[in-house]
Amino acid sequence: MALVKISDLSKHEDKEVTIQGWVYKRTGKGKLSFLLIRDGSGFAQCVAFKGDLDEETFDEIKRIPQESSVVITGTVRKDERAPGLPGGYELGISAFSVVQAAQDDYPMALKEHGVDFALDNRHLWLRMPSQWAILRVRATVVSAIREWLDDNGFTLMDTPILTPAAAEGTTTLFETEYFDEGKAYLAQTGQLYNEANIFSFGKVYCFGPTFRAEKSKTRRHLTEFWMVEPEAAFVDLEELMEIEEQFVSHIVKRVLEKNRPELESLGRDISALEKIQAPFPRISYDDAVAKIKELQAATEDPEEAAFLEIEWGMDFGGRHETVLTQQFDKPVFVYGYPTEVKAFYMEPWPDRPEVCKSVDLLAPEGYGEIIGGSERMSDPDLLLSRIHEHGLPEEAFKWYLDLRRYGSVPHSGFGMGVERTVAWLCGTEHIREAIPFPRTIKRVYP
Repeated sequence: MALVKISDLSKHEDKEVTIQGWVYKRTGKGKLSFLLIRDGSGFAQCVAFKGDLDEETFDEIKRIPQESSVVITGTVRKDERAPGLPGGYELGISAFSVVQAAQDDYPMALKEHGVDFALDNRHLWLRMPSQWAILRVRATVVSAIREWLDDNGFTLMDTPILTPAAAEGTTTLFETEYFDEGKAYLAQTGQLYNEANIFSFGKVYCFGPTFRAEKSKTRRHLTEFWMVEPEAAFVDLEELMEIEEQFVSHIVKRVLEKNRPELESLGRDISALEKIQAPFPRISYDDAVAKIKELQAATEDPEEAAFLEIEWGMDFGGRHETVLTQQFDKPVFVYGYPTEVKAFYMEPWPDRPEVCKSVDLLAPEGYGEIIGGSERMSDPDLLLSRIHEHGLPEEAFKWYLDLRRYGSVPHSGFGMGVERTVAWLCGTEHIREAIPFPRTIKRVYP
């Protein structure tokens, strides 16, 4: 008897197969019982008819608790009405055995649950079809990231998780004692180390967890998240944007190819994602501020007008990014941010020292920044002065300054947050559903 995955049922139409998994849902009446079974690859309806089974087995199926682990044998039947992921096929049960009958008090029973309760039971919430679908998309996003970078000449470099100093700002560091060496910090980014790597490999990327001690309670923030950070020598800001739009277009394409059933199950507007192809629109920070002011003046809602208040030199808030992206049906580049709101290592704009060669890529539909990048500063003296201006310890950055003293070149890079990207692609309301075990300022368990 063939042991198959639910995702492969369509390959075994009219054949008898065996699946093994967990009971997600049980319904039935009279001589029929229906089980929705989950096996990790998908969900499938299994139908028990009393006339096909002995009374003891049929009774056991009628009473099996949710989340019991089972092994089921039956004939694969095509039925377009059959629920499941992917749907269209069901199993007519001919044999049934229980690996373990779950307790009857399953906390995540099939009813509405509050957010806090769901997060307290995240280890069980993961079993819900919506969470399964989102995290399947996440797996494809991660695979597509690596695929595109590996195929386009970037070499994977693992960078430290423990670092001696800040890279993105001293106020968002998680601090720890490092033996008798003093303080060390959980990495905000691997970028600075990758800037060293490019002088050996040309184009590199790191991919792993990053940490920000931000006391933000928005739907876009986590204290621990995953970020991919490509870095490339001899690349300016214009070339960087071209890399980013090709990169993001590839990720979206792969998700549409591999996860259409999951997106449909989430109610995602797939037609919106089908528009995501390079090139992407570009707008300067100057023009973006002017546009936001124009939109503010046009609104008749006083509360909205207050949220949209902005002056040149301010960084964008979530509402600013939302109204900007509502003007486009693709991700939009905003480039040339004020130097004061960006990190110390960004190259100044020619003849405009108050502006730096930075760029954010904002996702449409109100999902905001998914990529932040820049052309990096290549002059050692200017970089040293910026380190001093930001109150950073020169000794900790001696090695970083060396990169500009021995063969410095124009170079650029960016960081893309996996969770924000997944949240956008899935159309989820909150970033916490885009990672298996989210970490926020009030939650470190489970």
